[in-house]
Amino acid sequence: MELFTPIYFLPCLYAFVGCVGFAISFNIHGQEIPISALGGAVGWLVYLLSAPLLDNEVEQYFVAAIALAAYCEIMARIRKCPATSYLLISIFPLVPGAGIYYTMEHAVHGENERFLLQGMHTLALAGALALGILLVTSAMRMWTLFHRRHPLRSRWH
Repeated sequence: MELFTPIYFLPCLYAFVGCVGFAISFNIHGQEIPISALGGAVGWLVYLLSAPLLDNEVEQYFVAAIALAAYCEIMARIRKCPATSYLLISIFPLVPGAGIYYTMEHAVHGENERFLLQGMHTLALAGALALGILLVTSAMRMWTLFHRRHPLRSRWH
């Protein structure tokens, strides 16, 4: 599988550029801009790469959210910044904005069945994102608390 084909490279580049725009609008400074924008590209790449392996879009969003949250947590530890600042910018390419738009369009036009179907699908995507982020964030917090309470001891003491 070649990652630098236009099928994978261009959408990730667009996600990166879009995240740079959001980072600037959210007043992120310095090296934090490309780091948080790279998170958006990573999340979108995992989403694209998981398409042939997984059956539905909700599972793709879940796996992408796990990868994205792990990237943001690692970068937060390395850069000694809050993970939320990276996560806020990096999540934008995965937000189901079109689903929200079409859900509301069906509601306005009185297409109740299509409104419910689109709304449930959009809620499932948003829930997959939230659950993936929740799992990684909770695991990192438990790991941090465990290592604070039980520091590794030397064998010789």
